[in-house]
Amino acid sequence: MSKLPTIVYNVLRDHWYKLKSYSRAGDGGGDTNTLDMGSRSSLHTGLQMSEDEHWEMNYHEAAIYLEEGLNNEKFDSHPSSPEELPAYLRVHNPWYHGLDLLASLVLILLAFTEDPAVPAFELPVWAHGTIELLALSVIGIELHLKLKWIGWGTIFKHKRTMIKGVTLLIMLLEAVVVLCRQSSHFRVTRALRPIFLVDTRHCGGVRRFIRQILQSLPPILDMLGLLMFFVATYSLLGYYLFSEHIDNGHFRTLSDSFVSMFVLLTTANFPDVMMPSYAKSKWYAVFFILYIITVLYVLMNLMLAVVYETFTRIEREKCRALLLHRRGAARRAFRLLVSRRAPHAVKLRHFAGLIRHYAPHYSGLDVYLMFKQLNQSTTGGLSRTEFANVYEVFALRWAPQTSRAPWYADSPLEPLGRAAAVIVHRPYFEYVIYALIIGNGLAMVLRVLEAAGDLQDSARLLCASWDTWLFLTLFLIEAALRIMACGLSAYLESGWNVFDLSVTLLALMGAVLLTIAPKLFIVVMFRPLRLMRLYKLKKRYRDVFGTLVLLSPLMSSAGCVMLVMYYFFAIIGMELFAGYNLRNCCINTTVEDFYKYSENSSTPLGYYYLNNFENILTSGVTLFELTVVNNWFILMNAFASVAGQLSRLYFMVFYLFTMVVLTIVVASVLEAFRFRIQYKRSTTKRDEEKLLHEEVHTSWEEAQRLGATGDLAEQLRTYLPPGIDVTFIGTRPRTKEVLQRRMYQTEIQKWLAEEVENDELQPSTTVTSSEDPLSPPLIQQPDGDNHHIRSGYQL
Repeated sequence: MSKLPTIVYNVLRDHWYKLKSYSRAGDGGGDTNTLDMGSRSSLHTGLQMSEDEHWEMNYHEAAIYLEEGLNNEKFDSHPSSPEELPAYLRVHNPWYHGLDLLASLVLILLAFTEDPAVPAFELPVWAHGTIELLALSVIGIELHLKLKWIGWGTIFKHKRTMIKGVTLLIMLLEAVVVLCRQSSHFRVTRALRPIFLVDTRHCGGVRRFIRQILQSLPPILDMLGLLMFFVATYSLLGYYLFSEHIDNGHFRTLSDSFVSMFVLLTTANFPDVMMPSYAKSKWYAVFFILYIITVLYVLMNLMLAVVYETFTRIEREKCRALLLHRRGAARRAFRLLVSRRAPHAVKLRHFAGLIRHYAPHYSGLDVYLMFKQLNQSTTGGLSRTEFANVYEVFALRWAPQTSRAPWYADSPLEPLGRAAAVIVHRPYFEYVIYALIIGNGLAMVLRVLEAAGDLQDSARLLCASWDTWLFLTLFLIEAALRIMACGLSAYLESGWNVFDLSVTLLALMGAVLLTIAPKLFIVVMFRPLRLMRLYKLKKRYRDVFGTLVLLSPLMSSAGCVMLVMYYFFAIIGMELFAGYNLRNCCINTTVEDFYKYSENSSTPLGYYYLNNFENILTSGVTLFELTVVNNWFILMNAFASVAGQLSRLYFMVFYLFTMVVLTIVVASVLEAFRFRIQYKRSTTKRDEEKLLHEEVHTSWEEAQRLGATGDLAEQLRTYLPPGIDVTFIGTRPRTKEVLQRRMYQTEIQKWLAEEVENDELQPSTTVTSSEDPLSPPLIQQPDGDNHHIRSGYQL
């Protein structure tokens, strides 16, 4: 035991007494015949330990494999020796994940405090420099620990880790320089700080979205090349057609012509760019009309079609890769859970040991029901094929079938519950509710049309008058009836119910606040929200809202990617343009009027000088205006006037980046909507019920036959009375991943068949170890001239 690393010993000690009852009752503890020992974990290679310790290490490594499968981590970073395990466990600790996320966020937020800083958050150089070094040190420790178990050779194969390491080294050197000089220098590398945030465990969805962007780039670049060809061609033609027109400054030089046509691609300067030439001859309009039709309505839409097709293919390939990766993780875990007496099946005892490490929050009943659900062959052990479906049962939440009875059964509130159920399930109940919602809407319209003395009186009439209290009371009664009829938990399972209750409570809070503080006008938005329930009446709106639910994880990832891109360009913009003052700039240019400023008065156009890069917040607003593209060329021309013509590249590149990301976002929305429509057309309510619910029939006697002993048996005894068959219902959430298994049934069968075929074609590389008669066969994995041998069964 002394040879084990301290942290491994602690892990074993924590679970020792829990396992002891299983091992004594099931296999006789440490005195069991050693022939029952399974494949030897690589985490205790060369260490002497008892059989119970041996199994604990196997459970621990099998749980690590399943975790790597769940997080889509490469198996080449799996710890392969006792010395590597402590570093691996520290880095994969949830507390360290939180610390890593905190350090990354601190680095991002330092942009508010560094020069050019937001005035309210500015810090001295020594303060933000010290904070930066501390945050970088935390990230550096994580990389150091990762190096301890991965090694230099493997890290060089991990591009993301290698980029992170190089960026960390550069930033450490720059932070030291800043502290030594006590002043900031030109640090455009600060734009790379989001790399650390994206690499954290909590941003897995963001990494997947970025990966999809990178995988979609080849067709996008192809279409961009074609697009730029037409822009350049029309720019050349426009130069020769219009450069001699003295009053047309858009085509004075070739560069002016290209910039004008590039801006026209976004339609921001149309028809301004056309009008001087149009004044010369009406036929010149043909040039601009053909250009817009070609690049905007044909090529841009073709780009969206190409990206959509690529995104759909990538989405399907991602589903395939994740499915096969998880099955690969399950196979690796399976090898560590089988015993020599049963080399082709995982017993309940070993499955329980795995779950104890992988998901310790699961109860003994959950473990047993998951095992029973997987064991479709009813052989008493999980075959490799059955165990491969282990991820599907982790999402199930189990409840006895008796719990599906009304919540008020055998309760003093049963009369009230039954009466509420009768009312709620009446056909006209929903019509009454919709009539109330329509009446609420009409009352609001009348209040808006009603004359009021001032804004306070108008707001109070709209959201705090007697009709407001009447409708809110009726809506609260409706919520109470629904809760009494189906129970609070069942009521909250419906997204529409949660929405109705939330907006009703918000409107109630708004009415109270408006009564107390009449100037709090923002609360007037709460009362109209209940009208959105009317959109549920139309199927198309239901499809739209259902698509939004499916898209919510993807949209959050896309939003994070947009913020990262904004941060990247904001830092670069501050480094390049923070020192320029745009007030009264651009004299004798076409955008002069937009930047005229006077202390006494200023025209609405003159406020454009506020669009600058003086700090991170202002830069974000400026970049958002550029994203909208309305009048974005005015900003570009202003900075070109004060900072030089090459500054136009910054704004053009930003537009291209946002166009690519937003095109992929649109493609993802189209794909999700198409997926939902196809799913609805091919799936009935009964099919969906079968997909989201699983039934398990069992008894106390069957649990004993399957090997439920010790603590597990004690936990099951409460739920499984002797001599009675009990049915449990397992419910899984309605996520896109679950729906994909339904939609891709044919493809999944094909993928699994190809996997089996590939496994059968691979030559056997198993050799026998003669050093330890108790050790399993060794798997020899050739790798060029080097041959690494790791222990484990090849099944």
